[in-house]
Amino acid sequence: METFSKLTSMLLHALETREPTVDLLDSFVDHWKSITNYYIETTDDSRPVRQTEIPWRLRQMLDILVYEEKQQLVEDTGVCMEYLLQHKLLETLVTLGKAQYPPGMSQQVLLFFSKLLSQVQKPLLHLVNVYRPVQKLIRLCALPGSQTEKEEAQFLLVVCSRVKQDPHMLRYVLEILDQPAAGTPASDQSQLGTQVSNQGTETPASSSQSDSSGSSHVQSESSLLSSLLQLTKDKRGGVSLKAYESLLLLSGLQSGSSGEVLADQTQLGELLTGRLTKLYSLLPLESLDPGQVQSWPQTPWSSQFSRCSSDLRSESPASDHMTNFFSWFDFLDHLIREAPQVLSVKLSQCVHQLWLVDVLQPQLLNTCEQVVLVSTSVLCAAVRLVQSSSLLDQLVHFLLRTHPLTHLLLQRCDHISDQISMASLSLVEELLQKPHRDILEVLVLSYLRGRAYLSPSAAGVDDRHTESNEDSEDLEEDPFFSDSLFSDSQLLPPPLPPLPPSAPLPSGLGSTADVINSFLCLVPVQVRSAQLLQEGGYESYVHDAHTLVTDCQSLSQSWDWPPSLPPSSSSGEGEEFSEGHLFKVLFDRLGRILEQPYELNLQLTAVLSRLSAFNHPLLHEYLLNPYIHLSHCSRSLFSVLIRVMGDLMQRIQQISSLTDRLLNTRRRLLGLSHNTGLEYLTLLRGVIVLEEFCKELAAIVFVKLPLDQQ
Repeated sequence: METFSKLTSMLLHALETREPTVDLLDSFVDHWKSITNYYIETTDDSRPVRQTEIPWRLRQMLDILVYEEKQQLVEDTGVCMEYLLQHKLLETLVTLGKAQYPPGMSQQVLLFFSKLLSQVQKPLLHLVNVYRPVQKLIRLCALPGSQTEKEEAQFLLVVCSRVKQDPHMLRYVLEILDQPAAGTPASDQSQLGTQVSNQGTETPASSSQSDSSGSSHVQSESSLLSSLLQLTKDKRGGVSLKAYESLLLLSGLQSGSSGEVLADQTQLGELLTGRLTKLYSLLPLESLDPGQVQSWPQTPWSSQFSRCSSDLRSESPASDHMTNFFSWFDFLDHLIREAPQVLSVKLSQCVHQLWLVDVLQPQLLNTCEQVVLVSTSVLCAAVRLVQSSSLLDQLVHFLLRTHPLTHLLLQRCDHISDQISMASLSLVEELLQKPHRDILEVLVLSYLRGRAYLSPSAAGVDDRHTESNEDSEDLEEDPFFSDSLFSDSQLLPPPLPPLPPSAPLPSGLGSTADVINSFLCLVPVQVRSAQLLQEGGYESYVHDAHTLVTDCQSLSQSWDWPPSLPPSSSSGEGEEFSEGHLFKVLFDRLGRILEQPYELNLQLTAVLSRLSAFNHPLLHEYLLNPYIHLSHCSRSLFSVLIRVMGDLMQRIQQISSLTDRLLNTRRRLLGLSHNTGLEYLTLLRGVIVLEEFCKELAAIVFVKLPLDQQ
């Protein structure tokens, strides 16, 4: 027994003192030869790979490579890794995987590559004997009939993760090898010793010449990017999620020239936008509800991976198509937001050309009302949901810089179809809520800047004695127009948080209280119905106005608007004032408020209220100053309201029991009554909207101009 113990001790000592790298290399080579011998010795080509030793042998080889790296100095490369590269083991594995021999071999190859790239810390993708087989394996991903999507998605995610760590490797995985990658000196490819250097330092240029005929675009698009795009469609959430994450990793590369490479040397934008247009083409335009489309909720792209299977089933295929479309739109928007500037601009331009211009514009110009309604509603939802500044730029350019389309969309705010008018007004309102300076500039400010709406005699005189003001004074003397907000000891609303300084009224034009009363006095006492149901307290209007004004000021805070009015260009026989397409349709519609549907009137006044809430001195003067002296044929918001009130006074003369009818109409609007036999329903609803609108305008003035400002 003692002799046996001594012998055992000697053997253990011999093993401990033996060169460990020799043992590792012998073991590594032995595992590899066992794999190759299988192909030499076996005759059963139907035996699944899982029933062989191949998976175990590959795991052992990987463990040896990882262990060897941990034992080496930083600048050294182990002999096992040298053997793998020198003998092109990865090339052989890809060939075996492509042949699917034994059955299931491709799955084992994908797993080996994934673990090799993720567990070995040293950069490998710049070595020709690594990136070549990686490229070939990428080309085998996402093929029709593939049964290894899970392993493919994991492999591609690992590749993209390594590119995220070393962005200069992007060219290698995209097969854009027409020039050496920046920041990758040739010496980096010769760190594996003499033998490996001779085979592993092939320059990218020579690689390109020997492996392609200059069609690097086609290669890259048919491999990594297109494979990832295909895998995003996989019904298994885990597979699809990894593909989404891989695309985000690639497009989010901020260092070096990665953005330029993806923008200029790949078709990433075309591929992503192509998917958007494909999903849009699946929408059944003829049967979709425009209202549902327009109000479609935010659909985060990641939400599809957090829902249980029961949540994925909807009431109709149309809803599924809408969910898929807006989910991809959100992903594209998110990707553009995270991408470097050069790439985000390129992707947004692709969306502009391939979806907005090529697909959506012909539908917006269509003569079919349903197609126009749905396409306008989709555009409205897209404007509301977009968050990236680059994509918003393209949407604004499409809507406001495409002159025939811009003119048509604004004209449709006053369309013969009330539904199209509502959809178009909704689109305008959504635009006014986006943080983009050009929107207000193009729609309204460019027409007001010269202040040509003022009478030439207005300069240097007291505009308080204007035609509009004379009209308002006449109205205030009428028994129908009284009980203004500050005519007695009525309490004011409670104080609100302070707002940034607003543009003051021009000097000599009266106090804030005068302006507020000018709007409140427009509504005849006989048709004021809010107090009949103990509702419509002024405090609620002020709080709503404070929220609206605060929102508008936060949007325009960085737009460097002037603090005061510019000088008027009106003089003598000056150029006739053009109010612009938007104000024309808004004022024309406002003039017919007593004969339009209630919902349309609400949308109309919502747009006008939002315009009034912006803190630009020109908008404040043109929309909220009752005392300006208008030039010939010009009109303002106040002058249009005066004419509407005159029309209202004529119409109410023929309505008996006006107070009771108004009360019943308000109850019906509040859901407190279901009386369907009301006469003059449209007119009475218009009266109610007018009362609410004038209170809104008065509240906006109250919020924007403190009462002590004279």
